[in-house]
Amino acid sequence: MDHDDPAEALTALRERRPSLLELLQVATGSGLVAYTVWALLLQPGFRRVPLKLQVRCRTKTSARSRGGTKATVPYIGASARQVEHVLSLLRGRPGKMVDLGSGDGRIVLAAHQCGLRPAVGYELNPWLVGLAWLHAWRAGCSGSVCYHRKDLWKVSLRDCHNVSVFLAPSVLPLLEDKLQKELPAGARVVSGRFPLPTWQPVAVVGEGVDRVWAYDVHGAGPTVSSCGVPSKAIPESSSTSIPRTLV
Repeated sequence: MDHDDPAEALTALRERRPSLLELLQVATGSGLVAYTVWALLLQPGFRRVPLKLQVRCRTKTSARSRGGTKATVPYIGASARQVEHVLSLLRGRPGKMVDLGSGDGRIVLAAHQCGLRPAVGYELNPWLVGLAWLHAWRAGCSGSVCYHRKDLWKVSLRDCHNVSVFLAPSVLPLLEDKLQKELPAGARVVSGRFPLPTWQPVAVVGEGVDRVWAYDVHGAGPTVSSCGVPSKAIPESSSTSIPRTLV
């Protein structure tokens, strides 16, 4: 058959069945494309939860949630209003400031620019750490702020006086234990989106998803402020203005 005729060539191609090797090549190529899309576009939006932590979280939160903790949890960056509320609760405080699960670094960068120094972020996702350094470089602060690709559960908090966290509620009970054991007296913890499950806040700012809670640590071998400390709302006008480079 003369295949110089395009119509005849197309008909012959349609009638021809692909071999097993060709099918395998197509499947492999599709898998590589899917992995590339995941690695470059989707993976930066998730945080890994270590296996041993998954087990401990399931045990401790089984009464609160039947679903347990997944191997990855979605990452959602803090909004401009959330960052503003965090800074309003930490403004003017001395000592080291750390953001546990710092994501793209916007809270650390804003804290540094508002005078909270040193400001340090800990994040396990390498893509988000790279993005944080990019934001710091664009803001001219790459030599001043500090981001570490490190598991927050392995970080010592004994010299940290200001801590911010935007984490999934399933890990907050375990985080309470770590904070109680390691934070020095006088430290303040600010939790965004979700409150710490058993601690009593000394201040609450914002509404809905923008709400943040502040907790103070008192005494030796840190204990959390008791129920006798009233919660209070800080007026919106007292919120620290933040740079808009990341918004």
